[in-house]
Amino acid sequence: MHPVYFGSAITGAGVDALIGGIRELLPAAGGDPEGPVSATVFKVERGPAGEKVAYARVFSGTLRVRDRVPYGDARTDGRITALSVFDAGTDARAGAVPAGRIARLWGLDGIRTGDAVGEPRETHGRFFAPPTLETVVVPGPGTGSGALHLALTRLAEQDPLIGLRHDEVRQETSVSLYGEVQKEVVQATLADEFGLDVTFRETTPLCVERPVGTGAAAEFDKKDGNPFLATVGLRVDPAPTDSGVDFRLEVEPGSMPYAFFKAVEDTVRESLGQGLHGWQVTDCTVTMTHCGSSPRQSHAHQGFDKSMSSTGADFRGLTPLVLTEALRRAGTRVHEPMHRFRVEAPVDTLGALLPVLAGLRAVPRTTLVRGPVCVLDGAVPAAGVHALEQRMPGLTRGEGELETAFDHYAPVTGGTLPERPRTDHNPLDREEYLLNLTRRVGG
Repeated sequence: MHPVYFGSAITGAGVDALIGGIRELLPAAGGDPEGPVSATVFKVERGPAGEKVAYARVFSGTLRVRDRVPYGDARTDGRITALSVFDAGTDARAGAVPAGRIARLWGLDGIRTGDAVGEPRETHGRFFAPPTLETVVVPGPGTGSGALHLALTRLAEQDPLIGLRHDEVRQETSVSLYGEVQKEVVQATLADEFGLDVTFRETTPLCVERPVGTGAAAEFDKKDGNPFLATVGLRVDPAPTDSGVDFRLEVEPGSMPYAFFKAVEDTVRESLGQGLHGWQVTDCTVTMTHCGSSPRQSHAHQGFDKSMSSTGADFRGLTPLVLTEALRRAGTRVHEPMHRFRVEAPVDTLGALLPVLAGLRAVPRTTLVRGPVCVLDGAVPAAGVHALEQRMPGLTRGEGELETAFDHYAPVTGGTLPERPRTDHNPLDREEYLLNLTRRVGG
């Protein structure tokens, strides 16, 4: 059973009953203040000076001012510069916040809503389906691309369901979507909160790539035209559906500095954002099979010379080339997002519905007739959901009901594979990649 409360935050009606229900029905906040630090950020806002302020629920341990804590997917270390703790509906500055409390944190510049602070907590199941659509946000009259990019970045900080992709070459920013209505929400928010006028390009499905086989590649320091002072070997293997990306080592961890291994792993995860066809690569295991570096060296009686010694930049520069070659040898298949649908409509409209579903590449799985009503369920590509929503009233005399939700990714079959414009230095073309990289670092 689920308790239900009705009320209004604007008038205050029902608020007291809700607070009483929280106290009576929800378990008391607990956690070991002496345990390892573990907290989850549920809101991010900007302070008066533009600094990030994170709201976090502390599940274990104690957060203290001046503590250095890892946070986010990249496990970046940050120093807490100030804390406040909530009590009786307001917050007050504090030097420490123990488990079981809610805190505001200052100092973690890269923090985002949903990030773990300290040790990540185990979560069960997927809370939100992935966005399946994407569109380019176009600045309107009087709206600069820089101001628009900054505003969208602020929105993405506050809402983990907003994904951004910036194309520096075309000076465009794409935003991931769950549906067409979300465009109106983003448009209104940008206008109300930032005073920016925007429009959108046509919405396109957000595909993924999955490896179809195993591929390996390696480049060695000072061999075969490798311009980087680094040795990197990588193998790509397919992994089970929905397993994400796993990075592993088949080399001795002590064979070179940890920072170089970290540079390779971080670059692998970043580079998998754009596969052979430009889509994010997922459900794979990437294993480092070869490694090597040039030790810190210098000319006689001189200091450290980075032209003779490996740096993290060498590994960050070489890794995309090796990974792309491994992906080429493994091969990837583009998968498009599919939504499950359920249509309930008058039986006599079935003849009009079926051809439209077929035209949208929908695949009905079951058809059930209940007197004057028929019920169809099946799968439809995400690209056709909006068109189906628009046509439903006319096809069913306004009596039809449609429900859709993301279900899975399916291989794209027939026709030309969808390609996504690249926003990186294009490691698919070695000469272009090296030229772009040289321009970026100033020769």
